[in-house]
Amino acid sequence: MIQIQGLSKTFGAQVLFEDATFVVGPRERVGIVGRNGSGKSTLFNLIKGSMTPDSGEIVFPRHYSWGALEQHIAFTYPTVLEEVIESPVGIKEDEYKAKELLFGLGFGDEDMERDPRTYSGGYQVRINLARALYKNPNLLLLDEPTNYLDILSLRWLKSFLKQFEGEVLLITHDREFMDAVVTDVVGIKRGKIKKIKGDTVKFYEQVLLEEAIYEQTRENLEKKKKEIQQFVDRFKAKASKAKQAQSRMKQLERMDSMDALGAEAKMGFGFHYKDINAKTLLEVKDLSFGYPGMEQPLFKNLTFHLNKGECLGVIGKNGKGKSTLMSCIAGMLESQSGYMRFHNDAQVGYFGQTNIERLSPNVSIRDEIGSYNPDLGNSEVRAICGAMMFQGDLADKKISVLSGGEKARVMLGKILARPCNVLLLDEPTNHLDMESIEYLADEIKNFPGVVIIVTHSELLLRSLATKLVIFQKDGAEFFYGDYEDFLNRVGWEDEQRGRKKSKRPLTEKEIKKLRNELNLERGKLLNPLKEKITACEEDIVNVEEVLKKFDELLNQKVAKGEDVFEVTKTIGQLHAKIDKRFSELEEIQIEHDKIQADFEAKLKELD
Repeated sequence: MIQIQGLSKTFGAQVLFEDATFVVGPRERVGIVGRNGSGKSTLFNLIKGSMTPDSGEIVFPRHYSWGALEQHIAFTYPTVLEEVIESPVGIKEDEYKAKELLFGLGFGDEDMERDPRTYSGGYQVRINLARALYKNPNLLLLDEPTNYLDILSLRWLKSFLKQFEGEVLLITHDREFMDAVVTDVVGIKRGKIKKIKGDTVKFYEQVLLEEAIYEQTRENLEKKKKEIQQFVDRFKAKASKAKQAQSRMKQLERMDSMDALGAEAKMGFGFHYKDINAKTLLEVKDLSFGYPGMEQPLFKNLTFHLNKGECLGVIGKNGKGKSTLMSCIAGMLESQSGYMRFHNDAQVGYFGQTNIERLSPNVSIRDEIGSYNPDLGNSEVRAICGAMMFQGDLADKKISVLSGGEKARVMLGKILARPCNVLLLDEPTNHLDMESIEYLADEIKNFPGVVIIVTHSELLLRSLATKLVIFQKDGAEFFYGDYEDFLNRVGWEDEQRGRKKSKRPLTEKEIKKLRNELNLERGKLLNPLKEKITACEEDIVNVEEVLKKFDELLNQKVAKGEDVFEVTKTIGQLHAKIDKRFSELEEIQIEHDKIQADFEAKLKELD
């Protein structure tokens, strides 16, 4: 168990969080969520001890160990296998354990004796991840472990973490991955840290509810203060009402103030679609490409076509040719055979990692976006900057000082600057936070033209892709169907070996029996909760009736100039009782809804 007590951290005038208190219990897997720059990685650094809090403390049990995915690369051993074990290979059990981790993260037998320094940055991070997992610490601190993993490695890591016997703290922009893994969520929002049991859906529902309650309470308070001030202004000059006015003035002075919740910066845009009088916008026929010296081409005889409204998902292991295919389609690489043909009126918007690297470092965000379409005026360019969360003076920042996520938003802004009807998106969600990814996914889904997207996010694939190009079996093949169809009909070849045989179908009699058992079990769990909900609702109604009478009594006493201290005290107690019962009702309702959803899912599996 880890105890975070009264933790606060600021950078200059920026308060990341203050007085944060929560506990990470045994075997809890906790997702850390918040906008980019909210303090998620800072919280990790405080837990690791590489930063010092302004106040508060973090308490670990005795003999408690932690391991972290380090983004900096510092290898000391000559082979990948030795680097993970952190000693020369010798003990077979250690070697077997390390190999299992490396195989799961996408390495093969041929990689075990390779020098870790010879790998790309992404694969070096994978080696660091394998090293952290190999140590089997009490606590795993994983900051964006999904950034450099392909779908197969993500699926493996998801399974590994769900079986991990210690505690996990996880930062990731991949919402589907987080929700599949975590038992709890800690959110950093508006300088406060809150922990809830459940996934990100439940967390954000809770946040929306609490903010709505806060705003309603604030509005009621402001209304009450205004009414009291009006009474004071009206009667303070009258001798007969001076005492009551004085009492109301003191009451007003004792009332707390509640600041309005400020609007948080968020992406807000729509791709500028250029209408086109055509159905098919892209034809690819027998397309092949391989780099010099390769025994086999990355892809061969690839054939497909895309119509308006269709989205092609390009998926597979890293290093197999997905980005190369995108470069060929974008015209940045020339294919070795076959052809690729856009409609004459097609206009392409291309988001690629190489494009991000080519952003001019010494120009401003505003100038970089404006350079993509000289016909845009300054106000139009600034509007695009604002849509990408670069409002006001932020649009004048130099590209060189931007983070990876900010550069990705600049590249998206450049695509917005020019109308298009074909979108080529190579890992567009890298470095974006969850909220920005959700907004981007909605805009891609609503785009009327053609979309080709390279992504490792199964959530995006399920939501967007209508067709697929899959890189496996030492090549690429077109698949006519969505991602769920692919998993059901084909599946990932690397997972075939460990896939269990399908169970025999249940008979109608067995299904009916299971359905009855589930309904009976559901009733046993839900009926007591329904009774509690009814009791809470009835209690709230009864107290509100009493409160109504005391409000009338208060108005009468005010009109008569009588003392109202005891009446207002009782009204306050009644409000507190109602608030308490509403909180209880909310907790019971959440528990009820979760149980209901769980059983609905189980019953649906029987259909």
